Amino acid sequence: MDPLLACLILCAAITAATWLASVLTHEYSWVDRIWSIAPIAYVWILAAGGGFTPRLVLMGLLVTAWGIRLTLNFARKGGYRPGGEDYRWAVLRARMPRPAFALFNLGFISIYQNALILAFCLPALTASADDRPLGGWDLLLAVLFLGFLAGETIADQQQWTFHQWKARERAAGRTPDPGFLQTGLFRVSRHPNFFFEQAQWWVFYGFAIAATGVWLHWTIAGAVLLTLLFVGSTVFTESISRSRYPEYDEYRRRTSALVPWFPGRRDEPVAGQSPA
Repeated sequence: MDPLLACLILCAAITAATWLASVLTHEYSWVDRIWSIAPIAYVWILAAGGGFTPRLVLMGLLVTAWGIRLTLNFARKGGYRPGGEDYRWAVLRARMPRPAFALFNLGFISIYQNALILAFCLPALTASADDRPLGGWDLLLAVLFLGFLAGETIADQQQWTFHQWKARERAAGRTPDPGFLQTGLFRVSRHPNFFFEQAQWWVFYGFAIAATGVWLHWTIAGAVLLTLLFVGSTVFTESISRSRYPEYDEYRRRTSALVPWFPGRRDEPVAGQSPA
């Protein structure tokens, strides 16, 4: 079977299954639960279709490492347990009429996000169409991918440690102060894990360039659409944080939104940002 067709069939099956599960359970994080698993299957299917060339095997190994790490992090946060729904879906449900959210669940959460997951894996399809040997660019891309993977691991660990501390404070009858993480990587970026996640998939697209010597392929669409998804997710996440923590606006003024950068002083806005 054509590898792209096999991926499309698998994507359609996953889309139907995640949508049906959300309807039956009234939980809407089923796509979140397969987010780190489906790409491993897609990339290895494409690698098989391309004859398991060294470049495709390298791409498969990198995505497998990414998927294992993200799956373990999601599991320890309780994402696979009943009731492990992302808190943002509950907030969004409260803001939307029930019929509108049902359409949003079908169109965006289930169909669009599953299509996006497949889309950002498709640089492996471009790479499979060329048999150029591995070279220095592939090595550089692999190092960058692993570096960004390490950065996301550190950011997630810092976030995990902070939320464990918050849980202990609440269990002891105290109000955690501060209420949100502002140290470590979160001192130089409000969302370092978002940054590193996107960066890995832009690097993944880089393998399509290394394989062909051509900068622009249609399979760049996955990385572009993923970035746009994160832009919307960041805006929504921060709207929730600003409603919960009055001091979050001060944090926004001094801290880069995404790309790690030198923080401003507490009384000085970050360059290019106006007080919100």
